[in-house]
Amino acid sequence: MRAKLTFARVWIPDPEEVWKSAELLKDYKPGDKVLLLHLEEGKDLEYRLDPKTKELPHLRNPDILVGENDLTALSYLHEPAVLHNLRVRFIDSKLIYTYCGIVLVAINPYEQLPIYGEDIINAYSGQNMGDMDPHIFAVAEEAYKQMARDERNQSIIVSGESGAGKTVSAKYAMRYFATVSGSASEANVEEKVLASNPIMESIGNAKTTRNDNSSRFGKYIEIGFDKRYRIIGANMRTYLLEKSRVVFQAEEERNYHIFYQLCASAKLPEFKMLRLGNANNFHYTKQGGSPVIEGVDDTKEMAHTRQACTLLGISESYQMGIFRILAGILHLGNVAFTSRDSDSCAIPPKHEPLSIFSDLMGVDYEEMCHWLCHRKLATATETYIKPISKLQATNARDALAKHIYAKLFSWIVDHVNQALHSAVKQHSFIGVLDIYGFETFEINSFEQFCINYANEKLQQQFNMHVFKLEQEEYMKEQIPWTLIDFYDNQPCINLIESKLGILDLLDEECKMPKGTDDTWAQKLYNTHLNKCALFEKPRLSNKAFIIQHFADKVEYQCEGFLEKNKDTVFEEQIKVLKSSKVTMYRLSAIRIYPIKWRTPLTRTPVKPTKGRPGQTAKEHKKTVGHQFRNSLHLLMETLNATTPHYVRCIKPNDFKFPFTFDEKRAVQQLRACGVLETIRISAAGFPSRWTYQEFFSRYRVLMKQKDVLSDRKQTCKNVLEKLILDKDKYQFGKTKIFFRAGQVAYLEKLRADKLRAACIRIQKTIRGWLLRKKYLRVRKAAIVVQRYVRGYQARCYAKFLRRTKAATIIQKFWRMYIVRKRYKIRQSATIVLQSYLRGYLARNRYRKMLREHKAVIIQKWVRGWLARTHYKRSTHAIIYLQCCFRRMMAKRELKKLKIEARSVERYKKLHIGMENKIMQLQRKVDEHNKDYKQMPEKLTNLEGIYIYETEKLRSDLERLQLSEEEAKIATGRVLSLQEEIAKLRKDLEQTQSEKKSIEERADRYKQETDSVEPPLLCFPLFFLSETMEKKLVEETKQLELDLNDERLRYQNLLNEFSRLEERYDDLKEEMTLMVVSQTLPGHKRTDSTHSSNESEYTFSSEIAETEDMPLRTEEPSEKKVPLDMSLFLKLQKRVTELEQEKQVMQDELDRKEEQVLRSKAKVQERPQIRGAELEYESLKRQELESENKKLKNELNELRKALSEKSAPEVTAPGAPAYRVLMEQLTSVSEELDVRKEEVLILRSQLVSQKEAIQPKVNTSTAPAMDCHELNEDGELWLVYEGLKQANRLLESQLQSQKRSHENEAEALRGEIQSLKEENNRQQQLLAQNLQLPPEARIEASLQHEITRLTNENLDLMEQLEKQDKTVRKLKKQLKVFAKKIGELEVGQMENISPGQIIDEPIRPVNIPRKEKDFQGMLEYKKEDEQKLVKNLILELKPRGVAVNLIPGLPAYILFMCVRHADYLNDDQKVRSLLTSTINSIKKVLKKRGDDFETVSFWLSNTCRFLHCLKQYSGEEGFMKHNTSRQNEHCLTNFDLAEYRQVLSDLAIQIYQQLVRVLENILQPMIVSGMLEHETIQGVSGVKPTGLRKRTSSIADEGTYTLDSILRQLNSFHSVMCQHGMDPELIKQVVKQMFYIVGAVTLNNLLLRKDMCSWSKGMQIRYNVSQLEEWLRDKNLMNSGAKETLEPLIQAAQLLQVKKKTDDDAEAICSMCSALTTAQIVKVLNLYTPVNEFEERVSVSFIRTIQMRLRDRKDSPQLLMDAKHIFPVTFPFNPSSLALETIQIPASLGLGFISRV
Repeated sequence: MRAKLTFARVWIPDPEEVWKSAELLKDYKPGDKVLLLHLEEGKDLEYRLDPKTKELPHLRNPDILVGENDLTALSYLHEPAVLHNLRVRFIDSKLIYTYCGIVLVAINPYEQLPIYGEDIINAYSGQNMGDMDPHIFAVAEEAYKQMARDERNQSIIVSGESGAGKTVSAKYAMRYFATVSGSASEANVEEKVLASNPIMESIGNAKTTRNDNSSRFGKYIEIGFDKRYRIIGANMRTYLLEKSRVVFQAEEERNYHIFYQLCASAKLPEFKMLRLGNANNFHYTKQGGSPVIEGVDDTKEMAHTRQACTLLGISESYQMGIFRILAGILHLGNVAFTSRDSDSCAIPPKHEPLSIFSDLMGVDYEEMCHWLCHRKLATATETYIKPISKLQATNARDALAKHIYAKLFSWIVDHVNQALHSAVKQHSFIGVLDIYGFETFEINSFEQFCINYANEKLQQQFNMHVFKLEQEEYMKEQIPWTLIDFYDNQPCINLIESKLGILDLLDEECKMPKGTDDTWAQKLYNTHLNKCALFEKPRLSNKAFIIQHFADKVEYQCEGFLEKNKDTVFEEQIKVLKSSKVTMYRLSAIRIYPIKWRTPLTRTPVKPTKGRPGQTAKEHKKTVGHQFRNSLHLLMETLNATTPHYVRCIKPNDFKFPFTFDEKRAVQQLRACGVLETIRISAAGFPSRWTYQEFFSRYRVLMKQKDVLSDRKQTCKNVLEKLILDKDKYQFGKTKIFFRAGQVAYLEKLRADKLRAACIRIQKTIRGWLLRKKYLRVRKAAIVVQRYVRGYQARCYAKFLRRTKAATIIQKFWRMYIVRKRYKIRQSATIVLQSYLRGYLARNRYRKMLREHKAVIIQKWVRGWLARTHYKRSTHAIIYLQCCFRRMMAKRELKKLKIEARSVERYKKLHIGMENKIMQLQRKVDEHNKDYKQMPEKLTNLEGIYIYETEKLRSDLERLQLSEEEAKIATGRVLSLQEEIAKLRKDLEQTQSEKKSIEERADRYKQETDSVEPPLLCFPLFFLSETMEKKLVEETKQLELDLNDERLRYQNLLNEFSRLEERYDDLKEEMTLMVVSQTLPGHKRTDSTHSSNESEYTFSSEIAETEDMPLRTEEPSEKKVPLDMSLFLKLQKRVTELEQEKQVMQDELDRKEEQVLRSKAKVQERPQIRGAELEYESLKRQELESENKKLKNELNELRKALSEKSAPEVTAPGAPAYRVLMEQLTSVSEELDVRKEEVLILRSQLVSQKEAIQPKVNTSTAPAMDCHELNEDGELWLVYEGLKQANRLLESQLQSQKRSHENEAEALRGEIQSLKEENNRQQQLLAQNLQLPPEARIEASLQHEITRLTNENLDLMEQLEKQDKTVRKLKKQLKVFAKKIGELEVGQMENISPGQIIDEPIRPVNIPRKEKDFQGMLEYKKEDEQKLVKNLILELKPRGVAVNLIPGLPAYILFMCVRHADYLNDDQKVRSLLTSTINSIKKVLKKRGDDFETVSFWLSNTCRFLHCLKQYSGEEGFMKHNTSRQNEHCLTNFDLAEYRQVLSDLAIQIYQQLVRVLENILQPMIVSGMLEHETIQGVSGVKPTGLRKRTSSIADEGTYTLDSILRQLNSFHSVMCQHGMDPELIKQVVKQMFYIVGAVTLNNLLLRKDMCSWSKGMQIRYNVSQLEEWLRDKNLMNSGAKETLEPLIQAAQLLQVKKKTDDDAEAICSMCSALTTAQIVKVLNLYTPVNEFEERVSVSFIRTIQMRLRDRKDSPQLLMDAKHIFPVTFPFNPSSLALETIQIPASLGLGFISRV
């Protein structure tokens, strides 16, 4: 790597590749004879230096300079560098054009390239030559600009070999002039100029071995221009037609195209008389053996030729005459001769070819047959007729055919010139010279000699011009002039054209009777051999000579020189043709038939001579060489009088392979065409030139901070003195630094070394940082790994410990298990034994206990019996004893009782108690009797119940028995039922699982729905199914495309119509000027304000007297547009249908607004509020009217006083006194305004109080008397009235609140009703969905939910948009009111002094009488219509109106006038006003159509006028947003729908004019601001640019920057907003502006190689981001403007992305979706590194991109159409402004109209 950077690279000669690149392996030291080189192929080579010259190999340029647009930008200027640069541009970058100083080198690609369309022409139009990539259009534009700037004629000299593309280059240059300039007349001269090409190609071009369409003649076309530099005509001069091709063609060549076109069209009916056939049937067309050119249809070419002839005014009869002559030449070639003897010949009798020739030419057969075989010899005394031999007869026949063809060629050229001639005086011209280049073949004859002679003259002129330019540059920059040695070919020219030169000797030999080619050669040897260094004789030939031309040595064969120079034709044959029966074929020596010629176009024309006796013989004495020399001298005089521009065409290979470069052939042509001579002249001086600013910007890196001074020039001088020690290597000019060859490469090396060192330091630091970062990352990773390893080891150890412990535990438990098992066995055995033993013992004990128990029982029962027996005996004895004792005691008591009973009292007492007891007992006895009596009944019942229960139990028992039997029977059935139940349970489980899965799916669906719902509110269409979404998007796009296409077609028709209108007006003006110039002797300037009133033809027919309305509306459309009315009506109908559909959709979306409108209408119907408002408005209007009258009267009195009392100089508008009075008047008017507002406020308050008091007057009279009686001072009365007013106020507030609540309740009821309907609909849908299968149910519910959310979202979005509009509108009104209040306050404080306020008496308020309401109409007299239009439209200044008045005021005024005419039902007045309005707007736009403010103002007013006509038309679709008052103002008598269409068309035309105006303003800024200016300073580096200096990227004072573009955009936007333009229309204008910026920037990027770099991509992306920021600031991101910049953004990204691998190619293909394949490939081809560290894009990578993009279907067009205008729409935008509130300012001068 270090060796490659150290040693130099050189070029060494190579026999195959001409030059090879190599690199030194060892430093060269003086005296070395051998250089050790390493070739690019990988081989090492010892290169020996020439011992005589000791010249070192040429040094190679740095890679950064390879592929430059200008060869003079190369640091090392020599042949290998030029060749390599051309090859790299041609093969790698596919660029065919390259500058070489003042020369454009054009290499034929042999392939159709998309770089010649009108878009390319528009891109190069108006550009500086160095600003764009090399192109033939750049040369043409430079010539056109210099002609206009310097007022000097120009010439474009196109030269090159046959097949190099000269004709095509000249054709494209003429096409450029025709497209850019246009014609000054209706004849479309540019089309005729272009139409001359097919004719000249057909009769002057032929197929050769080198070119399928080779021009076999030279031509110089002068394109004439008038004072406005528009094409007015052209003139053509031709040189040296190759006549020999008519009679002879070499192998693989053809005759002139016209012959083959005739043969291919022989079957046409009109050509049958020519009796032609296949081209192989004619001798003159079959010699080459190649009658067909691949890819060329001669039949179609014939049609093109005839069409061009017709366009140039050659009638059908003349065309047939030409074709008859051409067919006659073909038949003449088939005339055969038979030899009689060696000196005579004859034509066979009735020879068909000669007969056909005679018939076609109209000559006598016998006479022509005789003179073809004989000739006449005239002596001094006699005339002899001598037969000629067969060879001589053949030569005479061929000479006659050549003569006829040459004269026909001259006639056609003259007729073309006549057709292109113009009667208008020519101001200047541009000549295009398409002439043969230097030629050298194996056999060179007279034609090559003349061609090379012409090239010697052109090369001399070229050298002198280059030398002159160099000298002028040095003198301009005031640097020392050093004489540059350059090749002067004057000796070679003297050898050819001087006295006793080659041409002189040739003419002299032709005059000799026995002169031959051999004798002429001997004269040449005797005269020039060994006397002229440029003349040599071949060693092995005595019939040839060699001339050392400027390009190479050429050997010419003398054979045929004399014959070709004489160009002899027998006079007898000419006389036979003169005797033709057809006048057209009577050939003279000059032309076929006499015609009247007009004055030639140019100052140096080919003057046709008049026919007079003796002229033919005289002209026949002039030889071809003499004529050619004269015409060449004439051409050189013309070229020397013009500023030349050079185009050198190079043929890259001889096989016509596309983009194949043969170095040998290219070098030959570069040497021959003078390109290397230009390089040599440039290299001899100071070829590299830099401005001081560019040098400083490029090599700032080589300077230190202390070296940088404020003076850039001194800084550059100081740095250069340090960098380059040899002061002869550079020179300081006034504005530039001049460097010798190689110095820029040296500086580039120093710069690259400095940058490399800086890069190494940066790389070192970054690599250290990266390695340290990597080390820290590795260290951290190692620590992490160690941590994890140690953790792993610890876990393994822990696992080992756990396993050890687990094993111990397992062993413990296992051992325990063994022992426990053994213990269990023993325990179980012991337990078994114990159990058996214990069982035995227990059984024995049991038996014993049983016996004891039984014995105890026996004892118990025995002892019990004994005890009971004893107890019974004892009890019986005791009872007996007690009875005995109680009996004894009773007896004793009885005795006592008997004694007591015997007493009476006792008896009574006992009797009383006993009665009670008896009664109780009796009651008890009765109860017992009753119970006893009831007992049998109860017993009977119980018995019945018992019997019933018994029977029931018996029946139950029987039933149970039966059921038992049935159960036994059903037992078998139960088993089968159980099996069925098991099955049913399985089915149930399966159903439950399905139910669970369905529930889970339903839950998931619900969750998904819940998750989908929030984003669905914002983007409802996002979650549609793919098919539905795609279908919807496709249908929407298709409808949009169809609508846009129809709009675009319609608007293009309108554009064409406006262009024709302007054309018509221009022609009328020209006619007027011509009439004036004819009537007046001198020149009179027309009034600038004069515009043709004839433009009223557009609508004048509408003011007809007929009553038939349709007829009157159709007439203007028929006269207005010269187009297909059916198409127009279809388009109109389609637009109407689309608007209706849109209106229907809006009706559906506006349902919710109707309730609000109803509530507003109810509120507005309140009579009291409305009355107060009307009263306030009437007061305000009356006040304003009175104040205006007062002000007018005062103003008139002041003016009268000034005019009466003061002198004229005092009262002049500029005088001090006048200014003081005007200031006082202004202050007084402001004071009156303030007072007026205060008075209006007071009056409105009084009116409101009056209305509040009046209803209660009657009821308050009596209380008032009482109150007055109670309080004489009236204070109580005032308190009472205040309370009443407060109560009324509270009552009104309560009423308003009640109404608002009622409205809210009504709204809520409506919402509830809608919710109910929605609920019912949802239930119906749910019922329908339940009937569907599960899958369809889910899909239907999802679809329904999406539809519902979409509708809700659309409603919300619409409401949001309306609210935004309302907010913006209120903000604007608030700003306006705030501004007015501020101005009033300031004016009031300034103009009213405190003394005035104090001393001013308080005047009583006078309330004027109430007037009627205004109806929003304006009345004017019919005779004032022109005054109205003049003041309101023609003389209105948009700036004052936009700032001081409401937006759209003229439109409102005009509509109010239309309303009044409609109110009067005056048809004539309506139509007259509308017609005058439209025509006046057109006049204003025609007069001031280049002023953006004017166009914007009238676009806004036209749209507002159109909206007013719609809003007040009475159609329901336009009345939805109106108030009730506005609906009352609708038109009643006329339907102006047709005028709405006319106004819409006018608005479209104004919009298109607005786009053109802003395009003209933005166009000069775009390239400079977006591409050339470095917004981010220091990113881009300036490269050497050569002679063709491009525009500097450093911002000078006059340079546009990105800030300039943004300021202009701000200006446009503010003007449109001030004019009140619709927001949607502003968005469309902004979108169009951004499209223009993006398209122009991208087009220039695609045409400028120096702009395609990584750093420029960064600059572009930054600039685009600034434009996007501007859109965000203006709230215009949704205007679609950002999307128009997408191609430019992708192109900038393409410049910055990586371009190496297949993945990069895939990324590029996916990224660049907005760019076409041609644009992507073009950018990659143009990509140029600015520094050596960047890499070029390889050819293989570009091919990969092409392969990947081959299936992409996009436009093959390279450039974007910067002139494209998007179709505009005017959405309906109703105005909320009430017409009755509009005031007309006095400044408009409309005092003659009155409000109604």
